[in-house]
Amino acid sequence: MSAPTLRTDRLTKKFGAFTAVDGVTLTVPPGSRHALIGPNGAGKTTLINLLTGVIASTGGSIHLDDDDITRMPADRRVHRGLVRTFQINTLFPRLTPHEATALAIAERDGVGRVFWRSFRGNTAIHDEADDLLTRFGLGAHARTVTSQLAYGRQRLLEIVLALAARPSILLLDEPAAGIPEDESGEVFEAIAALPESMTVLFIEHDMDLVFRFARRISVLVAGAVIADGTPDEIANHADVRRAYLGSTEVGHPPGLPKEAAGSVTRAADAGGAATGAVHA
Repeated sequence: MSAPTLRTDRLTKKFGAFTAVDGVTLTVPPGSRHALIGPNGAGKTTLINLLTGVIASTGGSIHLDDDDITRMPADRRVHRGLVRTFQINTLFPRLTPHEATALAIAERDGVGRVFWRSFRGNTAIHDEADDLLTRFGLGAHARTVTSQLAYGRQRLLEIVLALAARPSILLLDEPAAGIPEDESGEVFEAIAALPESMTVLFIEHDMDLVFRFARRISVLVAGAVIADGTPDEIANHADVRRAYLGSTEVGHPPGLPKEAAGSVTRAADAGGAATGAVHA
């Protein structure tokens, strides 16, 4: 069964007088590899929190296909296939990866509320846990206490736990955050190997990774989407230049990969023509 289309319509979140997410209209079709980028404080994590029901919106709506899930509780969204990871890992440090993954599978199958011993002999659960961990390069560490794992492997374990819920839409909040540069590619290689039928919406500040793995990019600034398009369109987008540079002077936007920065510079030389779709 294919993933549903995730869609927002003028989604808004205010904290008092401060607008964290400002009328975001977004469509994420099935099988997307969609990145959310923008400066710190742009509202990216708040948007993910709205999509997953961690916080309630002030206005607008969220849809899975034709179903309005704006007021749906977070746990029901998980059961609808909308699953996320967090910017800071939320693992159980005293459990092994195998134990944590088996517990996640048991919860998905409706037996997670009973004590560990109740499904210790459930071969299917343990086999699935081992299979997931092996697929993500954690098979050799399955029985190591999580707190002893390198941080990059802990981030991989977070993705494994999310996948244990069998999501149709996976939302990743900075999956490479805190990982040494030489290990971050391993995390994204694992993400790239996910089934094509699964939708992946991710936040990432490493623009090299974004431009390698995203097929579509949305740029948030001050809570609003200022550009949405393919990587090439975003790299050549004048408004994105302004967001990263504060002007359209020739130069390289910090964090953009060299090929993207070169495209942005050429766009500025050509008069700052924008090719992405801009949302008011």
